[in-house]
Amino acid sequence: MTAALISEPADGPDGHLLRRTTAERFAHWVKSGAADLPLPGSGATMRRLSMLHDLGRDDLSLARLAEGHSDARAILHELGAPAPAPGERWGVWAAQPPGTVLSARHDSRAGWRLDGVKAFCSGAHSCTHALVTAETEDGHRLFTVATDDARCSPVAGSWRAVGMAGSDTPDVRFSDVPAQPVGDVDAYLRRPGFSHGGVGVAACWLGGARGVADSLLRAARRREPDQLLSAHLGTVDVLLYGAQCVLGKAAEEIDAEPLEEGERAAVLASRARAVVADVCARVLDEVGRALGAGPLCHDAEHAQRVADLTVYIRQHHAERDLAVLGTLLAEADEGALGAEGWRDE
Repeated sequence: MTAALISEPADGPDGHLLRRTTAERFAHWVKSGAADLPLPGSGATMRRLSMLHDLGRDDLSLARLAEGHSDARAILHELGAPAPAPGERWGVWAAQPPGTVLSARHDSRAGWRLDGVKAFCSGAHSCTHALVTAETEDGHRLFTVATDDARCSPVAGSWRAVGMAGSDTPDVRFSDVPAQPVGDVDAYLRRPGFSHGGVGVAACWLGGARGVADSLLRAARRREPDQLLSAHLGTVDVLLYGAQCVLGKAAEEIDAEPLEEGERAAVLASRARAVVADVCARVLDEVGRALGAGPLCHDAEHAQRVADLTVYIRQHHAERDLAVLGTLLAEADEGALGAEGWRDE
């Protein structure tokens, strides 16, 4: 499907250009060897998060594709499947919103086949392979697919986003597409790395927030001294510093207990994601109040960063995710609110 990125009718000239540019940068990133990020829990998780953060600061759409590829590498490693071959570009297509269903059926002669629609498939035109979750008679399973199959096709017009336009995240229709299972039923969700991967996404968000904040820092350095602008800048600095500390603490905990799973791993990831998502929203607000409409109207790069971050942090489901965290804490047999690791042992 890679060639289709060039010839596909554009939803709009700007969106088409962003998709094409991001796809080219993604391909270069993989080919250069930069995609070999440390695996979560390998002892270098902070380096992994830092690399994802830096990608987000540069380009959130590129970071989205890079995070998906690096997450796919980690999932394949954790579930004992072969690693991506050199030059392959992988995505993880595991969203399950209402209204779209992807089913997998097994035939003794033809093997596993996928039918239906999968929503939010980032890199639909630029990924060579994908890890895809699908419903089976026994429950949800994870499969690998090669996206160059003509029966695996993006649904035209299903990704009209302004923010994250370059991430190329349309629905994809599968029609009798051959697939290979990875792990057992629900193995994708049960593995420890499921929560670790969520922290990696938060690192991308934080990088995007720092990219937005860079505009504020540049403005403060070139303008006449302005106490209100300085107050906004100081607030943003404190917010970013706090979120970075939270991710650093999460990386330490992941490396200390790389096989931690279940509720403890979910609480760790939920806390980190919630803190970072809140910081990103507050940074967007602070920078907008400090700089006004000017850069949103006249600085295309800044406006795109703001739009990208606004969309990407909606991958955090706000009060719904906080409710899940609260339920986990209420049902736990031990542990205090926000106090893990605080006491001096």
